[in-house]
Amino acid sequence: MTTYVLYNGKSGNGKGGQNAQKVRTLCKGRDLTFRDVLEISDYSAFFKELGADDDIILCGGDGTLNHFINDIDGLELKNDVYFYPTGTGNDFWKDMGKTAEDGPALINRYLKDLPTVTVKGKKSKFINGIGYGIDGYCCEEGDKLRVAGQKDINYTSIAIKGLLFKYKPTNAKVTVDGKEYSFERVWLAPTMKGRFYGGGMMPTPDQNRFSENHEVSVMVMFGAGKVKTLAAFPTIFKGEHVKKEKIVKVMKGKNVNVKFDRPVALQIDGETVLNVTEYSVEA
Repeated sequence: MTTYVLYNGKSGNGKGGQNAQKVRTLCKGRDLTFRDVLEISDYSAFFKELGADDDIILCGGDGTLNHFINDIDGLELKNDVYFYPTGTGNDFWKDMGKTAEDGPALINRYLKDLPTVTVKGKKSKFINGIGYGIDGYCCEEGDKLRVAGQKDINYTSIAIKGLLFKYKPTNAKVTVDGKEYSFERVWLAPTMKGRFYGGGMMPTPDQNRFSENHEVSVMVMFGAGKVKTLAAFPTIFKGEHVKKEKIVKVMKGKNVNVKFDRPVALQIDGETVLNVTEYSVEA
């Protein structure tokens, strides 16, 4: 029996390979084989190499998970797949209820019945959520800082500066299962499969990724000016913002379309897409 440790060397600000070595201590006695996911171009061929008793430990962040679920789309998973977080935000790990002290966790059930998002004509799966608005802006700015060589990127700081100075809210039309809603001065409009994104923010605290109806939740923060929005922003980390019903609305459904009146950045499980005017989700 061999355990294949698939790591993303670029995760965790470039320390993904180094952090994946922690698995050696956590999995003493196992026959471990390490491979960088960036070197695997054909997962169908990779799975054919595995024996019936072999298993996989995927090491990386939320973006690594996103690439994995899309790379294996349409393939039958016969082997156990575990996950160990070596990224920066690790929101999927938080949604599982895990901590830094926990070892690799089995995730096969989490890889089933995933929703799809369509952006600019491209359809892909996601495991955590879609960020649209200032959350997409934060990923865009974070990418710029990363390219410039900055290692420790504080997305909360980026969000606060964006709220106060740079980011301009939009008007939006949100359609959930055929029912259309219109919002003015929209700051956030994420659609979530899980509860967490953005390194610990909880936009949809009541979202259940294993709900029988396979519903997703879309949250809209809207209507308020900079100061009032800034005052409410920290409450997202505990999910208490949903109590502010005058500026926050949460809707559940199976089909979601969000359309802004100008292009902004969007993020899918932390991966940035620029200049987006709308996205659609099918649960």
